[in-house]
Amino acid sequence: MMRWAALLKGVNLNERKLPMADLKALVEWLGYRDVTTLLASGNVVFACDETDGAKVEAAIEAALDAYGLNTDVVVRSAADLQAILAANPFPEAALARPNHVVVLFHRDSVPADRLDALPQIYQGRETLIARGRELYVDYIDGIGASKLPQAMAKLKFPRIATARNWNTVVKLATLLEDAHS
Repeated sequence: MMRWAALLKGVNLNERKLPMADLKALVEWLGYRDVTTLLASGNVVFACDETDGAKVEAAIEAALDAYGLNTDVVVRSAADLQAILAANPFPEAALARPNHVVVLFHRDSVPADRLDALPQIYQGRETLIARGRELYVDYIDGIGASKLPQAMAKLKFPRIATARNWNTVVKLATLLEDAHS
């Protein structure tokens, strides 16, 4: 039995509404067990027999599409999330301002060429460090006024990615571990 956290992209922003009760019911309809949602931003933790994350992502995306919501889903296992926590390159910032430290979860490894090109078009104070499929960002001056997302879009960073602040990443890892115990 695998425990997974599924992170939906862009849920409950603007017109892309999905009540968490509906998300929970949808994931249960897929036959997944011990389903719990976190916050209203499209986070769901569950158990299933499937060990291939790509198949879990595809199943949830298909169910969401049938529901009428076309969005990307990225999943991580409990072990993945523990490794993400351990790899945090900004531990002091995560303690001081956890809402300003963000992890962007990608399906594939973060392209090094895009990171290398970023300083040529953007000189913000944010610090970015890629580790595998995750991109850690320390929004030193806050997220709201940052122009980093626009610069990343201009450089065509991978489209299938979704961001969570450090508090949410910690809560997801805790939910996965608590349910596993």
